[in-house]
Amino acid sequence: MSDNVLKKDFQKRDVQRLRNLVQGKYGNKVGEGVGYKKSEELHGEGDIWEGEGRKWTIKDGIKQNITKLDKAKQTHVMPLFCPTCKDLMNATYDKDYYNIHKKCFNCVLDFEFKLRKTGLFEEYEKNIINSEIEGFISNLKLHVEEELTKSNNSFISEQGDVEKWDGGLDKKRVLESLEKKIEHLEKLKK
Repeated sequence: MSDNVLKKDFQKRDVQRLRNLVQGKYGNKVGEGVGYKKSEELHGEGDIWEGEGRKWTIKDGIKQNITKLDKAKQTHVMPLFCPTCKDLMNATYDKDYYNIHKKCFNCVLDFEFKLRKTGLFEEYEKNIINSEIEGFISNLKLHVEEELTKSNNSFISEQGDVEKWDGGLDKKRVLESLEKKIEHLEKLKK
């Protein structure tokens, strides 16, 4: 007949593991690991440190990466409450007004109503329109200057051949057209 005896010797860690299971200590360790252990740095709320080639901080209990664009991101993040009147912001109406005026739609309406009552609204409207036209003119000048400095005398065809093209932009004609466009835009100012 066959012998029903275990032919395995139990080691001390096996016995300890079984004891832990019986006692309900499922997560307890039964041995020591050998090897490299990384030292842990404990950081608190608001701490800033460098690791893994990045800057890190803890905000509201969450580890976050600090980037160069954090300030730019914050300018377009609409708060939950209006900074002026402390009312709840409505994403449908208030998002565009917050990006421009940094206050909710109702606060902008109140501000413009007060300007109308005092007779200053026309000046306010004129400043907004003129600043938009000035911004458009400066962007147009930058775009034309950038296009004029590009060299586009060769192109790569679909077959991979490099084709050299003669000609290009007539810079004098482009600058004359730009001046005419700027004159027209200047006339639109109030």
